[in-house]
Amino acid sequence: MRFDVITLFSELFEPFLKSGINRRAFESKQVEVRLWNPRDFAEGNYRRVDDRPFGGGPGMVMMAEPLWRCLQAIRADRAEPDQSRAPVVLFSPIGQRLDHAMATGWTRSEGAVLVCGRYEGIDQRFIDACVDRQISLGDFVLSGGEIAAMALLDSVARLMPGVLGDEGSHQQDSFNPALDGLLDSPHHTRPEVWQGPNGPMPVPEVLLGGHHERIARYRREQSLGLTAERRPDLLEQARQAGKLSRADQAFLISPKKL
Repeated sequence: MRFDVITLFSELFEPFLKSGINRRAFESKQVEVRLWNPRDFAEGNYRRVDDRPFGGGPGMVMMAEPLWRCLQAIRADRAEPDQSRAPVVLFSPIGQRLDHAMATGWTRSEGAVLVCGRYEGIDQRFIDACVDRQISLGDFVLSGGEIAAMALLDSVARLMPGVLGDEGSHQQDSFNPALDGLLDSPHHTRPEVWQGPNGPMPVPEVLLGGHHERIARYRREQSLGLTAERRPDLLEQARQAGKLSRADQAFLISPKKL
């Protein structure tokens, strides 16, 4: 799987690709990442990649031509047949919101060309001619697409085989189908009693007993309760999909104290 990233700030990616547990995916090239600067494909002594917007207005707009030339260089380097070319993805507030299902879908792909915009945006003509898909992190605006690109790469890399220390780790993530798309339950570790700022705070007793069925039920109820409180939309989706057992529904009718 290969992702080619078009960015004016490749230095932002260098520590990201070399740090954390997900670097295993990048170093092994399970998720290969190549960085391309559109300034290298701009003309003139100043290698200009942006200009004032037609019609007036604040800020600058990234020009179509340097981006187009950069994309053509990527196409030549990937040497893909026209019928199976990698999609071009632009990170934009108007795009589809990145979620777990989308990240999982990318793990079954050959990758993409990721375009990181800057300034006031990108010349719409490049978007109309070249962009296949737009992705957003949410209802807010970032200074550029680099953070969004790293979020996508990170969410994909951690799902690749052998990247996480425990192959089952991501199966317990929030939104994972293994949890029926619900939020994950809370986690605890040593010591058994933590002397917190308001006094001693013990680990829930059920987690210390070694009874696997009770622990599994406790975690399920924690997951149900948190999802009902924080993301009722996810709970409703699970309900409509028939993923809630009778025990789940009974708990939701009369929940225990979390």
